[in-house]
Amino acid sequence: MDYIKILGLAAAVLTTASNIPQAFKIIKTKTTKGISSLSYGMLFTGGIVWIIYGIYRDDLPIILANGISAVLCGIIWIIRLTAKHTDNDFEA
Repeated sequence: MDYIKILGLAAAVLTTASNIPQAFKIIKTKTTKGISSLSYGMLFTGGIVWIIYGIYRDDLPIILANGISAVLCGIIWIIRLTAKHTDNDFEA
């Protein structure tokens, strides 16, 4: 594996993992208060576009990282959009 692939995989792991703490926090606290619907909608859409780009370029790190990120962002976004806007934004 060449250094560029390793660099791409490292970037993929870091950017994908960055969504995990937010997802766990939302699940643990059962609140999406303070989460921007617009930001997560944009992140989700950007992830989908990156997946398409990765498929076109036949670049597995881009496809995998953005596939996982899009799923995480999509879950957070859907929870935010469907949350009851109270102190506890959604019920488990």
